[in-house]
Amino acid sequence: MTNLALYREYRPQNFDEVIGQDHIKKTLINQIKNNSLSHAYLFCGTRGIGKTSTARLFAKAINCENNTDGSACGKCKSCLSFNNSQNLDILEIDAASNNRVDEIRDLRDKVKYPPVNGKYKVYIIDEVHMLTDSAYNALLKTLEEPPSHAIFILCTTEVHKLPKTILSRCMRFDFKLVSNKDLEKLLIKIFNDKNISYDEESVHLIASRGEGSVRDTLSIADLCVSFCDKKLTYAGCLQALGSSSQESLNEIADSLINNDGEKLLISLNNVANEGKNFTIFTKELINYFKSLLTIKTVKNAQKFLMIPDDIYSALEFRSNSFSSIELLSFMTKLTSIETQLKFSVNPKTLVEITLLDILCEKKKNI
Repeated sequence: MTNLALYREYRPQNFDEVIGQDHIKKTLINQIKNNSLSHAYLFCGTRGIGKTSTARLFAKAINCENNTDGSACGKCKSCLSFNNSQNLDILEIDAASNNRVDEIRDLRDKVKYPPVNGKYKVYIIDEVHMLTDSAYNALLKTLEEPPSHAIFILCTTEVHKLPKTILSRCMRFDFKLVSNKDLEKLLIKIFNDKNISYDEESVHLIASRGEGSVRDTLSIADLCVSFCDKKLTYAGCLQALGSSSQESLNEIADSLINNDGEKLLISLNNVANEGKNFTIFTKELINYFKSLLTIKTVKNAQKFLMIPDDIYSALEFRSNSFSSIELLSFMTKLTSIETQLKFSVNPKTLVEITLLDILCEKKKNI
């Protein structure tokens, strides 16, 4: 049997397992307990933070025969059929591939039929922003006068693309990015469950690279676990993620410290020869200078940054050669070219010009 990806294996099975969305869970559970359900919901937010998973759990809970305090029992006929993907009353539609008006009209014709086993017929429409204008118009009619047994849950990552006529007929829930702390707790639980060895620094690195997305975090964890053969280390995770070596970043910093333009260009040539994407490299360089600034301005910076002792010592040594104002200037200049890099024909040259500009500015202030 094919090994399941972590984000599939650890998909939430009940509301308690949905992390970082307490404000939404509480509202939905209270609606179930008080039998005050709306006919249409809109779940919006960035990718991988639990919109579709929450929609499924909500659909499962409102059709559960033995619902307790808003949560599905997981044992009744409705719950078991849902777990086996055989529940005929909970229908998922991918609007990205079913976005034509004919498909929405077909849904509108079928929505009048009552549920087979449960109390409600639930339609989960994922990526709803992909519908065509005519499909929106067809859906609007259904949302205006839905039968009492029908509930719609619309999920989208681009809520600004939805017509106001659709938005005004839905109860809207904005899902937020999940905190690093919550992501780290989830990773530690999974690694302990699967007997994977890890250190705090590697867990922190994986969680921070997930950037608030549970799915992205678990996909990154999958990659790192495979690369490190279930023995996660900070250095191993950096390699797995294709990050620039700490030496490369230190060389750039040293060339600025020593006002050495030649060394700066040689270091950038080495980065190019390694096949490094300069958009990603610039982001790493910004984070590098941010770490230096953190060391200069934050007490217990190592605990805050969560990096190994040897790397921290190297950063601390270099941070003493820059002022806080200089580091802020470096980050500002590099951040200003991030958008340009995505469309640049020669991103290496753009990074070279920016770093040489930083070097010239630094020399001017000596």
